[in-house]
Amino acid sequence: VQLQASGGGLVQTGGSLRLSCAASGRLFSSYVVGWFRQAPGKEREFVARILWSETTTAYADSVKGRFTISRDNARNTFYLQMNNLKPDDTAVYYCAAARNRFLNYEFWGQGTLVTVSS
Repeated sequence: VQLQASGGGLVQTGGSLRLSCAASGRLFSSYVVGWFRQAPGKEREFVARILWSETTTAYADSVKGRFTISRDNARNTFYLQMNNLKPDDTAVYYCAAARNRFLNYEFWGQGTLVTVSS
């Protein structure tokens, strides 16, 4: 499986962006897909995930109520809608996929930069 992230950019505080992650190769029903981010000087952190075959989602506390993860199985693509962005959301965002609920993310996209200006 190869993942290609896109949709990053520069946005003002309070603005919105939608990130996309297109997968080449089959994503089986057991897969879990998600988003992580890494801010300058910080470790990579979990943002959100969704099961490929169910609507079960999970979010980091810092993005709950502002970010929404979704997927389009027909397009083999998943998304991260980010609303009410804050400067602390500035980071490189990575999409990832795990084969199952043990969440060993072995497939990663190349990252897309999101910059939120104050």
